[in-house]
Amino acid sequence: MLPLRLQRLKRAFLGDAKDPLSPQARQHMALAAFLAWVGLGADGLSSANYGPEETFLALGGHTHLALYLALATAVTVFVIALAYNQVIELFPSGGGGYKVATTLIGPRAGLVSGSALIIDYVLTIAISIASGVDALFSLLPLAAQAWKLPTEALMVLVLLVLNMRGMKEPLKLLLPLFLGFLITHGGFIVGGILSHAESLPALLPDTLTDTREFAAEIGWFALLSLLLRAFALGGGTYTGIEAVSNNINNLKEPRVATGKMTMLYMAFSLAFTAGGLIVLYLLWNAQSVEGMTLNAATFSAILAAAFGEGSWLGGTILLLTLVFAAGLLFVAANTGFLGGPAVLANMAADRWVPHQFSQLSNRLVTQNGLLLMAAAAVILLIITGGDVSMLVVLYSINVFLTFSLSLYGLCVHWWKNRSSAPRAYRRLALALLGFIVCAGILSTTIFEKFTHGAWLTVLITGCVIATGFAIRRHYRGVSGQLAKIDALFATAAPPIPPSAAQPLDPKAPTAVFLVGRSLGAGMHTLLSAQRLFPGQFKNYIFLSVGEIDAEAFHGEELLAELRQEVEDNLESYVNYCRRHGWAATSMHSFGTDVVERLLTLADMVTQQYPNSMFFAAQLIFAEDNALTRLLHNQTAYAIQRDLHLRGVPMVILPMKL
Repeated sequence: MLPLRLQRLKRAFLGDAKDPLSPQARQHMALAAFLAWVGLGADGLSSANYGPEETFLALGGHTHLALYLALATAVTVFVIALAYNQVIELFPSGGGGYKVATTLIGPRAGLVSGSALIIDYVLTIAISIASGVDALFSLLPLAAQAWKLPTEALMVLVLLVLNMRGMKEPLKLLLPLFLGFLITHGGFIVGGILSHAESLPALLPDTLTDTREFAAEIGWFALLSLLLRAFALGGGTYTGIEAVSNNINNLKEPRVATGKMTMLYMAFSLAFTAGGLIVLYLLWNAQSVEGMTLNAATFSAILAAAFGEGSWLGGTILLLTLVFAAGLLFVAANTGFLGGPAVLANMAADRWVPHQFSQLSNRLVTQNGLLLMAAAAVILLIITGGDVSMLVVLYSINVFLTFSLSLYGLCVHWWKNRSSAPRAYRRLALALLGFIVCAGILSTTIFEKFTHGAWLTVLITGCVIATGFAIRRHYRGVSGQLAKIDALFATAAPPIPPSAAQPLDPKAPTAVFLVGRSLGAGMHTLLSAQRLFPGQFKNYIFLSVGEIDAEAFHGEELLAELRQEVEDNLESYVNYCRRHGWAATSMHSFGTDVVERLLTLADMVTQQYPNSMFFAAQLIFAEDNALTRLLHNQTAYAIQRDLHLRGVPMVILPMKL
């Protein structure tokens, strides 16, 4: 346990601990549709800061084609969002792309999708913060560009601390920025378009005329290729749509209805903003300016036309607009801190990643996942220098890999259930359309940008997938060996009534066993202790803590199953001892920190039975290395250290596998 001063410092930064068994704790974590829109939907809406820009710039000098892309962008947003409503209906407990691919296609597809999602959420943090800092630095001289990377790293740290305090903390802080973005950007889009009201009636006819002339010059195939390339390279516009389905377990009941409402908010806001900005670029003949985003350059032109060049009012409005844009991007970065650890927790439950990623802190957040997301985001920012154009490429590939797998899984599901599910063919058509669009964007992005950074995300994702296979193979091997040992002791003998059992003597030598889920490991510890200390102990006490991880925390049924499993295991040990005429009892607790809860139980035992010696098993592998130490907790060593500091003896008994 931490020293008192460090505990106080930790509490000051992260807040007080929460009780994971309290219904109020789950209510604290649950988000209503509006807050979910802020925390999860902001990822999608914030992509309007970089996705439309990439689309428009990909057209080169042929900006008259932008009107088609604005319409295609808005339609695509709704196609993907409506398709993902099916994910919300089929998977109301959350999991999103990972669970969809795992359940509807297979575990290996799930690993690929989950690995892509992990990288995606790391990139969500990196690109959102990089783009947000770009927006702020658009207001500063070019000489200030050298401070962008340190500022980005600092923002990652700030969001990490806020998330370590609990999910709602960042949302309450960043809500005003989210609303400010909607108001300012909506105002620019509406005002900028209406200022060209006299030319709007001729916009569509002129676009069609220009398109026919351009097609006659280069050919329809080349024109369509240019449009498809620009459309695909703006794939960053659609990122974040899956965040709602991935985190639906964090929404208020009824979760499905809340999730669909959140998705509707996000689809309307993103379609309006992204499509509107592309039209705005077209009408105002937007041009890139060094040190400024395309949005900032366009807004500057609109304000100069409205208030005059160098107007203090125009400068103030631009300042507020870009601050709100950066604020929304920081809200979106927070989506990575919400979604990434959730995916890691789901994968940890299926043993693709170390179990530690499903553990909750005493603030009921997946602390290890948060730390990994933050560290990986900072590393990526350093590698890429915070270059948004490169990060968009990395980002889009993993997003659309996940989209494609999820939508393909939906196609498989509705085809298999076409005769029994209501409206199956309509849902199949929507999922198939979404799959074709997403797979097309994925293929085009990889082909066009492979030598410009796409290779990096392919390499990183491939390494994560390979690591997942290795971790699961290790866990399966260990589980298989433990299952064989458990089977040796899994007897169904009836328990002895407490009235017929031997009473415990508080003054007698007492053996205290720290046991977990494996019955075989616990019995190995008991029998080894008797062999090493024959006839020494008169009392036998078994202590166990049911670990409430991310999966159990969000399900009442899983909590009940955990409670029953712990009680049944302890009963097996006590029953075994009583049948041999030994005085035995058990104590148990539940919590997120197993070490802390076990030490609390140990204090209770030593107060009542001062002549106690503690025992625990530790798995030992023939090839012990950093990986095996990472994949298996070191609980026994942590408890032994604390007990020894208190003068309480504890013996760790090796269990070789």
